[in-house]
Amino acid sequence: MRSSTATRTASAVALAALMLTSARAATWTVVETARDNSHRLAPIAAPAKAAAASADALKIDAAQRYQEMIGFGGALTESSAWVLAQLPADKRLEVIRRYYDPKDGIGYTLGRTHMNSCDFSLNIWSLDDVPHDYDLHAFTLEPMRKWLMPLLQDARKAAGGDANFRLLVSPWAPPAWMKNNVRADDGGELRWDFAAPWANFYVKFVQAMQKEENFPIWAFTVQNEPEAKQRWESCLFTPEQERDFVKNHLGPAFEKAGLLGKVKLLGWDHNRDRMEARADAMLGDPDCAKYLWGLGLHWYVSNDFEASSRAHARYPDKALLFTEGCWEGGDKLGVWEHGEGYATQMMGDFKNWVGGYIDWNIVLDQRGGPNHVGNFCDAPIIVDVNTKEVRYSAAFYYIGHFSKFVKPGAHRVASAGGTAGLDTIAFQNPDGSVATIVMNKTDKAASFQLTVAGETVACQIPARAIQTYVRSAN
Repeated sequence: MRSSTATRTASAVALAALMLTSARAATWTVVETARDNSHRLAPIAAPAKAAAASADALKIDAAQRYQEMIGFGGALTESSAWVLAQLPADKRLEVIRRYYDPKDGIGYTLGRTHMNSCDFSLNIWSLDDVPHDYDLHAFTLEPMRKWLMPLLQDARKAAGGDANFRLLVSPWAPPAWMKNNVRADDGGELRWDFAAPWANFYVKFVQAMQKEENFPIWAFTVQNEPEAKQRWESCLFTPEQERDFVKNHLGPAFEKAGLLGKVKLLGWDHNRDRMEARADAMLGDPDCAKYLWGLGLHWYVSNDFEASSRAHARYPDKALLFTEGCWEGGDKLGVWEHGEGYATQMMGDFKNWVGGYIDWNIVLDQRGGPNHVGNFCDAPIIVDVNTKEVRYSAAFYYIGHFSKFVKPGAHRVASAGGTAGLDTIAFQNPDGSVATIVMNKTDKAASFQLTVAGETVACQIPARAIQTYVRSAN
């Protein structure tokens, strides 16, 4: 009996030791980007364990979870595709992989492209330019084949295929013949006698992409920036018009085609400051809301991040996805503040229930184009199409501090405390690891403590820098 008891006791001690070892097995991975050194998403030494947590330690509580994260990505426009095509084939694929490769890139899993042309196209075009083609017999993907389709296919391949890549599609305008101004650009509205064929246009796009390209569509926004009359492709919808188009035409068309539950629909797709009115009109109507997965938002005009929390409070079952933002006015490669701006925008949105982030053009030329109306913008990667030089901005690296380490299916988790002057946010990944992002926008280095799962470490961050701390699961 004593022998049996001793054996059980020894086994229990061994198990306890194993559990203790497992509890101590967590590892830290830290990467850094800083203005005043050469670090660009560079691995640095793991932090030392602190003797005890100070009163102002940054404490992460992974038990308090918020929204699930959808992923990160960028816009795959015709302009981006054209710029990349000016590079030698190997350099072109290298840029795509820098975004979408889960190991060697920054881990993008989302893309956004345009159905029909947008301002970041080489010219105005649509997939059916035959007037009054009510049954869409002339619908064709041909305008996408030269530039856009190769980029879409290569981004999907770089990400690892359909399991790791999801494409969001947005129309800037219906074909000119469907609009009351008979122009794709300059605002105008959808003619309601063409509401049914315009709804079927989305269905045709999904079906053609699947049949001809073996390319599934993950989601649509109903209309890009429906309150903006632009010099480029645009189409105005009031909240009531967008609501009625979805509930009477687009939703039923998806339902008839068997696309409900397979292809998601997002309303709004415009600036966050005016999102609430659109949410109330569309999500407040059950006959419209039943077709909508959520709302898309842009960053232009306003930093009213709390608007997303207010919308979430009223419609907590609907997703919020950031679908566009950029620095306007052309290439501004050397502006470090633009990287900080991206991180500020992401932190502000994620702390207010936004569950994913899609940047605007992934790459542009040295002017911030091409753009067929001269609406030049900046991009995280700029290519000089004359010299073939590829330049990576601070924005690329700052985005990567989120996209590479916050995985689809992660949840934002609670954080409290922290050193004054530092901006912070934390997420728990599906594998149990916790990613904490810390940004220092001041001109002075800072020391701070970070506590995750009861373990406190001592950290230092340089001036004008961002760091990501990943603690593996126990």
